[in-house]
Amino acid sequence: MTISTNTTDDLQLIFQNLKSKARITSRTTVQERIDKLKKLEAYLRNPANITSLEVALYADFKKHPVEVMSSEISAIIQQITHVKKNLSRWMADKVVDTPITLVGTSSWIKYESKGVCLILSPWNYPFNLSILPLIYAIAAGNTVLLKPSELAAHTAHFINNMLSELYPQDEVTVLEGDASLASRLLSLPFNHIYFTGSPQIGKVVMTAAAQNLSSVTLELGGKSPAIIEKSAPISEAAEKCVWAKHFNNGQTCIAPDYLLVQESVAEEFTKAYQKSINAFYNPENKGIKNSPDYCRIINDRHFNRIKALFDDAIAKGAKVLAGGEFDETERFISPTLLGNVSHDMKIMEEEIFGPVMPMMTFKDINEVVEIIYEKPKPLSLYVASKNNAFINEIISKTSSGGTVINDYLLGYLNPELPFGGVNNSGIGKAMGFHSFVDFSNERGIVKRNFGTLSFIYPPYNGFKQKLVSFLAFKLS
Repeated sequence: MTISTNTTDDLQLIFQNLKSKARITSRTTVQERIDKLKKLEAYLRNPANITSLEVALYADFKKHPVEVMSSEISAIIQQITHVKKNLSRWMADKVVDTPITLVGTSSWIKYESKGVCLILSPWNYPFNLSILPLIYAIAAGNTVLLKPSELAAHTAHFINNMLSELYPQDEVTVLEGDASLASRLLSLPFNHIYFTGSPQIGKVVMTAAAQNLSSVTLELGGKSPAIIEKSAPISEAAEKCVWAKHFNNGQTCIAPDYLLVQESVAEEFTKAYQKSINAFYNPENKGIKNSPDYCRIINDRHFNRIKALFDDAIAKGAKVLAGGEFDETERFISPTLLGNVSHDMKIMEEEIFGPVMPMMTFKDINEVVEIIYEKPKPLSLYVASKNNAFINEIISKTSSGGTVINDYLLGYLNPELPFGGVNNSGIGKAMGFHSFVDFSNERGIVKRNFGTLSFIYPPYNGFKQKLVSFLAFKLS
């Protein structure tokens, strides 16, 4: 469904239909929820549908089918498989221990659906980051209103057609529209809002949610550091970093955003980084711009934003160690490595979200810790090292949403791990059971089976005072 000039009354009607149906979906069984996910899985296993999604993502990004499958489709299939395997256990009531002071009672946690959920998805992985939270919202028994990003318009239209075919609109409604639609949606009293995007817009979402006391999950971003310590295999570390930085043209929330390379290996790392760029995107010396494996920046605004960060860095003394080519007509930015970078450059203050990598050097671990500590807590932190003492000290003296050692991007691939940021890089956790809980209300239940607390009811006296003191201090 495309919304353009529809009134607030139209949105209210859509919301009320979802709210009415939520009373039914909240009581669905494990099998009924799994059957809904199987419909989605079957759709994505159809080669014709895969081709249609590939065409949409190429139109939005010039994204290669390998990247479509690895980052947009396979992750969704894996998550559905994980839910099917575990949902029965997740939905079961969880019995908890009873303290001696509550003898005669039993206690358990019941996972109940939150109700009507709003999913505001981003443009950088427009399919994956729309469908992944939808999977868990359905698994938890909610109804959903999904607004995909209008910046990836072809993929948003694919999502709309797919979900309209698979689910009744009073269970899953997709609305296509721009930021003004998102603003109107945020005024509605959703039970939960799941937003993926920038910290700046995350603040807007959280402010709006506060008006209705809606719970939120904010999957944000920030400046994720990549630390290269001298004991790491430098060539391998550079190759992995180049892959992670330029996957989806750097438009990845967990992409390494800046490098901290130990001074003694900086020259070696730079050469290895340059070599890996050519090996990936220019193996036949036909030019990176002609590589079918290198996608593009999403739109002119983001192209110009990245170019402005680059220009500011150059004006303040940064040196181009690789790349530095910009073509606005194609929204092409070559894989770029910058040296001689300083903290007063805007590129060290803002998340880049593109294929430009600033590199700083360090002598000892204290410099690294200080640089990371002074910035907002990152979504991901990367360490390349064979020195376990160095690795452990980095982990113990820094904070991040997740950490990957001797590789990149892997924190998103294990559904047993919580995925998400901390403070500026996000609120709430996703993946597996963590996502199921995020879309559920953990309802604590206490049942009195026998006995009573009447021995401490009023009127009070000295004996009762001694009794409650004994219970508080001796039996705790």
